[in-house]
Amino acid sequence: MNAKGRSAKIWTTAALAAHAAIALILPLRMAMADSGDSSERAVTVTAAKNVCFENTISVTGVVAPKKEVLVRPDREGLQISQINVQPGDTVRSGQVLTRLTPPEGQPAGNVEVQSPVAGLVTTSSAVVGAIVSPQGMPLFQIAEGGEMELVAETPVKTLQTLALNQPAKIEVIGIAQLSGKVRLLSAAINPTTQLGQVRLSIGNDTRLRVGAFGRAIIDLGQRCGPAVPLSAVLYGAGGTVVQVVRDNRVETRRVNVGLVTGGRAEIRDGVSEGETVIARAGAFFRDGDRVRAIASGPTSSRQ
Repeated sequence: MNAKGRSAKIWTTAALAAHAAIALILPLRMAMADSGDSSERAVTVTAAKNVCFENTISVTGVVAPKKEVLVRPDREGLQISQINVQPGDTVRSGQVLTRLTPPEGQPAGNVEVQSPVAGLVTTSSAVVGAIVSPQGMPLFQIAEGGEMELVAETPVKTLQTLALNQPAKIEVIGIAQLSGKVRLLSAAINPTTQLGQVRLSIGNDTRLRVGAFGRAIIDLGQRCGPAVPLSAVLYGAGGTVVQVVRDNRVETRRVNVGLVTGGRAEIRDGVSEGETVIARAGAFFRDGDRVRAIASGPTSSRQ
């Protein structure tokens, strides 16, 4: 073959190769054109919705008498001759708790120690034969009316959110859930622990025992506001953020997360109701990235 023939063959082969390349590239370009900007990444998004959260605080403590009465003898040097009640007994006002006699050889009559109130005997130090004194340990400690309360300590920040008469659900070991309410809030804070005391009324359930461990869930009422799925929140060294999608662009926002319930997080500030956020954080999007938003399924607004 001469030089002219070889040249024509080379051009023919090149033309066929070019046509083949065009045949492969054209469908790909058409597909990219159909899907929009080739730099877009599809991402699942969801809208921040108004959700009402049950706002509660948990505290732990021990059972104690609501009002405790200490019973001591009026006279010095008498001896216990008879004990009529034991811890756990319910007594009437005026009931004889113990009888005292003067030591052998000393004049004076017998003395009856009566209960000043009706209630539950919680503690007794009385022992037959012991010499008693008004300055000594109480012979009996009585919970007036048998009423008990949960005495708990909580951090200052938590204490500031509480108010008198707020309802509570109280669980005491060995007893089913009881109803109670906040009765007293401490005006002083322990300078060492920075804890303040809260007392919650329980009632006079006969199953309650002084010193038993308990936990109270105090109801602070509902709190409503913007919320997003917990999966949309990204926790990092720089703080808590979510990624908002606006005009098909990613925008990272620092947020303040409040209550978390049922897989949803309350957003106290940083995102408004109706704004669109990436449903699952950690997808490695940066500010300004262009995305194609795909809405997630509907979610409930009640928690």
